[in-house]
Amino acid sequence: LDGFIPYAIAKGDIAGGVVVVVKDGQVLLQKGFGYADVEKKLPVDPEATLFRPGSISKLFTWTAVMQQVERGKIDLDADINQYLDFTIPPGPGGEPVTMRHLMTHTAGFEEQVKELISEEPSRLRSIEAALKDWVPERIFRAGTMPAYSNYGTALAGYIVERTSGLSFDDYLDQNIFGPLGMTKSSFRQPLPEALMAGMAQGYKNATDKAQGYELINLSPAGSLAATGADMARFMIAHLQKGAFGEARILAEDTATKMHGTPLTIIPGVNRMVLGFYETDTNGRRIVSHGGDTQYFHSDLHLFLDEGVGYLISFNSSGKDGAVGPLREAFYRNFADRYFPGPAVEGAVDEETAKQHAAQIAGSYISSRRAESSFLSILNLLQPLKVVVNEDGTISLPLLTDLNGEPTRWREVEPYVWREVNGKGRLAAEVKDGRVVRFAPEWISPFMYMERSSGAKGVGWLMPALFASLAALALTVIAWPIAAILRRRYQRPLPFSGREAKAYRWGRIGALLSLAAVGGWIGTILLMFSKLELLTAGMDWVVLALHVLGTIAVFAGLALALWNLSVVWKAPKRRLAKIWAVVLVLATAVCAWVAVAYHLVGLSTNY
Repeated sequence: LDGFIPYAIAKGDIAGGVVVVVKDGQVLLQKGFGYADVEKKLPVDPEATLFRPGSISKLFTWTAVMQQVERGKIDLDADINQYLDFTIPPGPGGEPVTMRHLMTHTAGFEEQVKELISEEPSRLRSIEAALKDWVPERIFRAGTMPAYSNYGTALAGYIVERTSGLSFDDYLDQNIFGPLGMTKSSFRQPLPEALMAGMAQGYKNATDKAQGYELINLSPAGSLAATGADMARFMIAHLQKGAFGEARILAEDTATKMHGTPLTIIPGVNRMVLGFYETDTNGRRIVSHGGDTQYFHSDLHLFLDEGVGYLISFNSSGKDGAVGPLREAFYRNFADRYFPGPAVEGAVDEETAKQHAAQIAGSYISSRRAESSFLSILNLLQPLKVVVNEDGTISLPLLTDLNGEPTRWREVEPYVWREVNGKGRLAAEVKDGRVVRFAPEWISPFMYMERSSGAKGVGWLMPALFASLAALALTVIAWPIAAILRRRYQRPLPFSGREAKAYRWGRIGALLSLAAVGGWIGTILLMFSKLELLTAGMDWVVLALHVLGTIAVFAGLALALWNLSVVWKAPKRRLAKIWAVVLVLATAVCAWVAVAYHLVGLSTNY
């Protein structure tokens, strides 16, 4: 650690971090690295410095749920509507949502991001208010598709409130933090003043200024602040099957059930257990969870049979997202050094490998996605492609090794691939000779990649959209250039009357379609550049884009069609006719994208 972490955070422009390792009920090591406050040169102290472990907070929510299960107040397989004072509508197939679905991220909810994170206390709402504001659409049948959901975790936290009769914060204080002696930990927002004094600053990069304290509206999903020393107590309790010294937060059989009840959907990769991810490697049973806010990035791993666990947490993303590869490298090196074991071996014959590689090749979208809002266009703009290499391996160009090169995967058994220079696996599901979904094992517990096909298929629609936008942009740019050149050389338009009007209005239509789709894309990218913009404060922009964009894309298509009808009847204008057809196709593609991906509409929910 003394060599690896200081070098990594210095090279990655990361402000500071904490590492805690526990073994056999004791703290083996806890150490701070770098700074909790760069400006004040305040070093990280694992006993006193609080970090935001992000979604690792969910483990406390799931532990609270299992306590309520143990007490007979929650049934893992009952319809959760019986615990709520509002209704979660049935999803595809009509199945109700159960607590087991929430704990395995298989309730089927689409992604929700509006008002998720803010640094403005005035935007903070109660769990109840945040949940009731908008229920995300259920886009998968319950129990069939892992789709990570902050909303689902917050639902579980609200159910704990209702079944216990306590606020979520009071429940944690009395049933987890108190018994474990976690005196420097809290989900409360804003953070109590006594704890805020020890809170690490959050940074984008260590060389940037400190950012504000992040407030999480769906607080059971990610609002924890805790010291490394406190997190050691929580890890020990789970490794000791619910016990920490004389204190016990779970009965032994409850902890065993929580750690050892996996949901298998695609065999061959890691799965969800009850609230934890499997991250098995080297033949070892490992459960874990990761966590990310805008500025804090963390991992927690428990080697169940070895009685060992670790937490690693950093207070900045670092240059080019350096903290991501650092966390992955730490996990792989830690496991290989202290708990070595063989990788999954095997092979399929060359001909079969090439056939299966061809079957998995194509474009995919994440199961963790927006589906009913304008943010669904990100599915079109950010697909994951699988390509076949000359040697029969496959690659996912967006997923790279530490060297920045795409990871290569070689098939080791039918429809299961392993990293060529590593131990990670990838497995696929096949229907009618075609891969319909797959998952690399570091996301397989909570998210799959689903093939995109049909009228909304990104494989054809994304290049069609980019080609259409390019054609429209070329048309719009060429219009004033042509006018300037005609004026310079004193040349009139080569046509007049109705043809001249169609020419001008056809270009205006191209501009309208381009502005509508381009405006949406630009606005969405701006909103995601800072999560502070993913709030109701942007509703007027969203509504304006819905109204003006809807008018623009259909007006653009109508004008392009009129232009084509006029040009088609004109004599001796072959190139103009061809381009008029191009404009109709381009504006039609933009109109279809606007309809299919909910740019047309009036909803401000997302």
